[in-house]
Amino acid sequence: MPKVTPVTLPQLIQKYDVFFIDQFGVLRDDAGPYEGSIAALAELASAGRQVVILSNSGRSGEYNSERLVKLGFAPGSFDFFVTSGDVAFDILSRPGNSIRQKARCFTISSGGDSNLADRLGLVSVKEASEAEIVIISGSEAEHISMDDYLEMLRPAAEKVVPCYCTNPDTHKLSNGSNLPGAGTIAKLYEGMGGHVTWFGKPYPEIYEHALKLVGVTDRRRVACIGDSIDHDILGAKSAGLDSVLVRTGILAAVSDEQIEKLCENARAYPTNVLQHFAF
Repeated sequence: MPKVTPVTLPQLIQKYDVFFIDQFGVLRDDAGPYEGSIAALAELASAGRQVVILSNSGRSGEYNSERLVKLGFAPGSFDFFVTSGDVAFDILSRPGNSIRQKARCFTISSGGDSNLADRLGLVSVKEASEAEIVIISGSEAEHISMDDYLEMLRPAAEKVVPCYCTNPDTHKLSNGSNLPGAGTIAKLYEGMGGHVTWFGKPYPEIYEHALKLVGVTDRRRVACIGDSIDHDILGAKSAGLDSVLVRTGILAAVSDEQIEKLCENARAYPTNVLQHFAF
């Protein structure tokens, strides 16, 4: 494994002008903010650094931003909140896309969210057998088993109904545990012969979207901070950006040896390692 240098947040502030920061696993878990993360994010802003919260969330950046502020993060501590759901809408709503207005859509999400279908003018249906489009934006693996998701999606997969995954995360944080995420459900769909179009990290569109927002021309001045090798670290590598692996979130209980193996499998290594997002 290439040598990865441990760093502190003050050292990162000295080196980079722009930060793309993951939400879950870096700033917060499903219960609330990590200790010190609210102050750390505010410190980046006060140092004049541009901050984009870059999240594999099927919901909009506006929704996520409001939720972050309710948890105590200052609205002025980040410049933009970009989600995979936003990027999916941006791409799928362009003229010439293959999505027909009022097409029947079956959505798998958390909390009954149908945000993308609603924004695209689709008609939500309750059964995959009725669907012309499938959207997978979230997981309720704490209540629904992967076998149940498999059977739920089988009728659409057998008809090769196009599927759009707006949250590629294979794991989600829930009550201190890692559970299967929306990306795992989308892989089930692919395993049954369905075709999935993916939006979010590690795919390039979300990085290009964020880079355009901040007007970056020198990618060497951007650092991507995240807790997932398969999404944050691989995504940064694919976009030609430096990455910082935070040892909180889904890898909090994983050994250094296991981290090295995960990096080898992904063929992606972080530029630096940060123990936690705090001063």
